[in-house]
Amino acid sequence: MKSLVLMASLVAFASPVSAEALLGKWKTTPDENGFSAIIDIAPCGAKICGTNIQSMDGSGKKVTTSSSGTKLIWDMVNTGRGNYAGRVYSPAKKKEYKGKLQLSGNTLNVKGCIGPICLSGGTWTRM
Repeated sequence: MKSLVLMASLVAFASPVSAEALLGKWKTTPDENGFSAIIDIAPCGAKICGTNIQSMDGSGKKVTTSSSGTKLIWDMVNTGRGNYAGRVYSPAKKKEYKGKLQLSGNTLNVKGCIGPICLSGGTWTRM
């Protein structure tokens, strides 16, 4: 019985998180300018993209920014266990980065990397 429980635990732990788990609407953490956004993450051909569908100021009021309607995530692929790799764009810094996403339940940790150095793009929450 113990070995059956152990095997079931190992299978559950080793199972990859499907790309579908990432899909949906996510609210970003506020950037350096105090703006946050709602990002719609959806299939983009064989890969995954995320587009800013709504921007908000610090008080939560809907605003139009230069990133409104912009693709902020693209070429994302599932690399296993809730991890994704592709490209991200930071509107506040006006720069594109190698992107890393880490999905954990209803939170998404976003990072932009230059070489081995990765900076946090915040923790987004599922809407």
